[in-house]
Amino acid sequence: MRDTRESRLLLVLLVSIAFALITMDIRGGDNSPLNGAREAAASFFGPVEEGVAGAVDPFANAIAAVRESGERHDRISELERENAELRQELGSEAHRESRIAQLDELLRTAGAGRYGIVGAQVIAVGAGQGFSWTVTIDAGSEDGIAKDMTVLNGDGLVGRVTTVARGTSTVLLANDPGFTVGTRLEDSEELGFATGRGDNTLDVQLLNQRAEVKEGDRMVTFGSADNKPFVPGVPVGEVVSVERSNGDLTRTVQVRPYVAFTQLDLVGVVVEPPRDNPRDSVLPERPEDIEQRAAREEAENEEDGGAEAGENTGPVDEFPEPDGLAPPPGEDGEDGGDAERDGGEDQGGEPDLGALAPGRDRFDPASRS
Repeated sequence: MRDTRESRLLLVLLVSIAFALITMDIRGGDNSPLNGAREAAASFFGPVEEGVAGAVDPFANAIAAVRESGERHDRISELERENAELRQELGSEAHRESRIAQLDELLRTAGAGRYGIVGAQVIAVGAGQGFSWTVTIDAGSEDGIAKDMTVLNGDGLVGRVTTVARGTSTVLLANDPGFTVGTRLEDSEELGFATGRGDNTLDVQLLNQRAEVKEGDRMVTFGSADNKPFVPGVPVGEVVSVERSNGDLTRTVQVRPYVAFTQLDLVGVVVEPPRDNPRDSVLPERPEDIEQRAAREEAENEEDGGAEAGENTGPVDEFPEPDGLAPPPGEDGEDGGDAERDGGEDQGGEPDLGALAPGRDRFDPASRS
């Protein structure tokens, strides 16, 4: 660039003029002579600035979005991970509560029937060995499982063991068309044979064609020789339909099983049959029986409360026994000894069953007797 004397003088002149205008504007304040020029410049350059800003903003926003996209992605990933963890915790808690409830019902059923069981978990569902309805459980020969053992859960009869491996077993479910089990009606003792239909009902052929049976009647297993493949007393289901007797040698009824075969999880394999036939004792209480029992207990509590109130309002002795007199020997002393002995017996109680680990621990109800 050529550095001439004229250009340097022009630069000095422009700087001087700018300095003079700045000084004049500062001294003038609100009455500055440059206000008009400033407003004119603002009115001219304002639209230009807005247009330029409108054209530049999308590019600036795009650059900012690219810069922040990484942070947003990380935040979204963190929130998704936290959400998944919360869902897993909620699901695990619900599953844990469900398993505890199933285990409680399984132990109740085993205790009521005096069945010695090995707990197991269903690990696979599918057809096997020509049958349509089978499940695989995680207990096998190393856990004491053998072929033709009864399988149940807290609701009732699940099926029977068909094949056994070292650590697993296959169970034929009671609703399979190839499944048959001897049954006995509650109270009337009528015998029959239940056969699966591949759905949520069983066909039962009663041996007595004139048997009196109605909807709501309940059935249990009759039992087999040597308790294989079925032990007696396991709840089977309730009668939902009764066919008319057409002069056949048998009478057919439809039974809704207690077990939901599509929701199996924890089951028990009966490895020790009961010493005595439990008959109908394993069947759950009917709703009307529960209501009657509750009403009876409430009436007994009211009677006990009235008796205690009468004792408290009884006559007061005119001559109370002076303090400091010891009770005669052989009376209170003997009672105290009896009370201590009774207390010692009460403290024994029934053993704590604890938790039954699937496929490993055995629950023997004989230990409770």
